[in-house]
Amino acid sequence: MYNVNLLPGSNLGKNFIPEQYLPKNKDEHYLRNEQNPRPEGYWRHLRDDEVERLRKNNNSAENWSEILVTEKFDPDRIFHANFFGLVRIGSVQNSILQHHDLQLPVGITNSKVISCDIGDNVAIHNVSYLAHYIIGDRCILFNIDEMHTTNYAKFGNGIIKQGEPETVRVWLDLMNEAGGRRVLPFDGMLPADAWIWSKYRDDTALQEKLIEITQKQFDDRRGYYGFIGEQCVLKNSRILKDVNMGPFCYIKGANKLKNLTIHSSPQEPTQIGEGVELVNGIIGYGCSVFYGCKAVRFILGENSSLKYGARLIHSFLGDNSTISCCEVLNNLIFPAHEQHHNNSFLIAAVVKGQSNIAAGATIGSNHNSRAHDNEISAGRGFWPGLCTSLKHSSRFASFVLLAKADYPAELDIPFPFALLNNNTAKDRLEVLPAYWWMYNMYALARNTWKFNNRDKRINKAQHIEFDFLAPDTVEEIFHARRLLELWTAQAGGAQTESLDQMAQTGRRMLNTENAIPEIYGQNMEKSARKVVILKAQKAYHAYGDMLFYYAVKNIADFLRINRIKNLDEFIQVFKSGRERHWENIGGQIVRQNDVDKLRSDIGSGKVNTWQEIHKKYDDFWKKYPLDKQQHAYATLCDLFEVEYITKQQWIQALKKAAKIQQFICDQVYSTRKKDEDNPFRQVTFRNRDEMTATLGSVEDNDFIKQIRETSADFIRNVEELLEIQYRHSV
Repeated sequence: MYNVNLLPGSNLGKNFIPEQYLPKNKDEHYLRNEQNPRPEGYWRHLRDDEVERLRKNNNSAENWSEILVTEKFDPDRIFHANFFGLVRIGSVQNSILQHHDLQLPVGITNSKVISCDIGDNVAIHNVSYLAHYIIGDRCILFNIDEMHTTNYAKFGNGIIKQGEPETVRVWLDLMNEAGGRRVLPFDGMLPADAWIWSKYRDDTALQEKLIEITQKQFDDRRGYYGFIGEQCVLKNSRILKDVNMGPFCYIKGANKLKNLTIHSSPQEPTQIGEGVELVNGIIGYGCSVFYGCKAVRFILGENSSLKYGARLIHSFLGDNSTISCCEVLNNLIFPAHEQHHNNSFLIAAVVKGQSNIAAGATIGSNHNSRAHDNEISAGRGFWPGLCTSLKHSSRFASFVLLAKADYPAELDIPFPFALLNNNTAKDRLEVLPAYWWMYNMYALARNTWKFNNRDKRINKAQHIEFDFLAPDTVEEIFHARRLLELWTAQAGGAQTESLDQMAQTGRRMLNTENAIPEIYGQNMEKSARKVVILKAQKAYHAYGDMLFYYAVKNIADFLRINRIKNLDEFIQVFKSGRERHWENIGGQIVRQNDVDKLRSDIGSGKVNTWQEIHKKYDDFWKKYPLDKQQHAYATLCDLFEVEYITKQQWIQALKKAAKIQQFICDQVYSTRKKDEDNPFRQVTFRNRDEMTATLGSVEDNDFIKQIRETSADFIRNVEELLEIQYRHSV
C-alpha cells in the first residue's frame, strides 16, 4: 500500500540516487553530468545583484548557491519560480519563442523547478512541478501539472534497474492473451525482433539469450534524468513521468505520458495530442497520436498513427500503419496496417502487414472453448470485410479477402489471393482462389505502388517487401496449385494412386477445356459442412500466369540492370533448385535457413547484441535481390519442368509474360472502369459531369497512367530481349 511520507524540508531536490546505488567517490549528479556534459567554466554562480533581482521578482530557492547560470542570463525573465536542488539554467535573453500561433517569452514563470538542467532560451511557464529533467535549447513548456523522472526510470525498456525485483519488469504479451509469447520491449525493437522472439518459443537457448541481450543493451544504473530534445513544445498537459523525448517533438493536451521513449527529429517530428494516455511504450520517428487514444505496453513503429480514441494494448504496431477508433489487444502487426473503425477489434493475432481491417470486424476473444482463445495468423494483405467475425484459432495465406460474414468455425485457408465466403443459404464455405488476380486487378497491382508511396520513413531500419509477388507468396501459389491438382483428381475419382500420380492426373484435368467435377477443400474449416472451391480451373491457370509473370519479370529486370545479353551467362549464376521455405520476418522476406542460422548463432552466443542481429537483417536484405532472382529462375524451370531453360523456352516465356503484362494493364483499367460505370454509383449525382468533377475520371487516374507506362516499359524490355535471343539464335 502506498503511503504519504513526511520528510525533512531540505530533502527536495536531494538524494536522487539512493546512497546504496551510488558508486564510490561519485555524487548524485554523476550520470546527469554524463548525459549533459559541459566544458569547464560553462556554468557560473549567481552574482549578489542577480540574486537580489530574482528575489524581487518573487522567486525563491532552497539554496541560491545551487542555482547555476551562464553569462547570458537575464534575471528579469524569471518570475514567481521556486528552485530546489542543483538547477542549471542556460542563456536567458529578452526574446520570444513562437510555435504556430503561440508566442511566449523566454524565461521561467509560475513554476517549481527541482534539480534540472535547462538549455538556452527556453520558455517554462505554469509548470507546477518539474523535476530531474534535462531540457534542450529553445523548448517551450507551458501549462503542465507534473513532469518528473524517477531514479529507476527505464523509458519504456523492458529491463530492471539495480536492486529491483524481477516482478517489476515490463513485458509485451504479443499474439496470445495468455502470455505464452511475451517479449521484452526495447528502444530500437523491430517487428522482425518481435516475430523471432515470440514465434520460436521452443528454442530455449534463443529465448534465454534474447532476455540476456536485452538486459545488457541498457545501463542498469539508477539516476538517469529524463531528456527533452531541442525545440520541443509541451503545452496544456497533465502528467509526464519518466519520458525521454527526441528533438522537435510536439505534445499538446496529453493526459498522461509515463515510462516512454518518444523518437522525433527535425525531418520526422512526432506529435501527441489531446486526451492521450500512453504508458510503458516506445514510439518511433514521425508518429502521431491524437484525440483520446490509449496505449499501454506497446511499441509504435515509425511513421505510424493512433487516432480518434484508438486503444492499443500489449501490441506491436509496425511502421507505416494507422489505427483509428478501434480496440487492438495482444497483437503483433507487421508494417502497413490500416484499421479505422470504432466498431472493430483485433485481439490475439499476428497480422503480417499490408492489411486492412474493415468496420465491424471482430477478430478476437469470442471464448469458443474452455481453453485460452489462442491465436489468429494472417499472411500479408489480409482483409476481412465489413462485419466479419472469426473464431480462434485460424490461419490465412497471403492476400485473403473475407466477404462479410459470421464465420462459425475455425479456418485454415491455404489459398493466397483468395476470396472467402460463408454461404449460409447453401450451408457451405466457398473459396475462390486467385480472386484478386481475376477480378480486382486494380487493387492488387496498386498494392505495391500504394505502400511504397506511403512509406515516408527516412531511416528505414525495418526492410519491407511490398511487391505482392515475392518468394513467400509464390511458394504459397505453388502449394495452392498442388492442392488444386490433388483435390481435382480426387473429385474425378482417383483415390488409389500415389500423391504424385494424383497430382499429375489433376493437372491433366485442369489443363483440359473439359468441365471438371465440383471440388471440395479438405481441412479448411472445423466443421462437417462442405468447403467448395469455386472456379478451380480458372484459378489454377491464373496462379500459373502469376508464377510466369513473377519469374520472367524478375529475370528480365536482372538482365536489363546487369546488361547481360547471353542467357547462358545468366544460367551459370542462378542454376540451382528452388528454395521452397521463406519467412516473413516483420515485412522482410528471408530464406528460412537464414533465419534458422541466425537463431542458432544467437543461442550459441556467436551473435551477442541487438545491433549485431539487426546487421544480420541488413545482410539478408543485401543478398535478397540475388536470392529472389535465383528463386525466380528456379520457378520458371519448374513451370517448364526442366533443370535449365533453353533459348526457345526463354523466348516462349518472354512472349507469354508480355501478354500477361498487357492483361494486367487491361484488367487494371477495366476493374477501375467497372466502378465508374456502375449505375448505382451514379445515383447520387445529377449527371455524369458532376460525378466526374467530384470523383475524377478513370482516364485521369494517376495509377492508371503509371501502369500503362510500366506496361509499355516492360513490353519494350521484352522486345529487346527477344531481339537479342533471335540474333543469337541466328
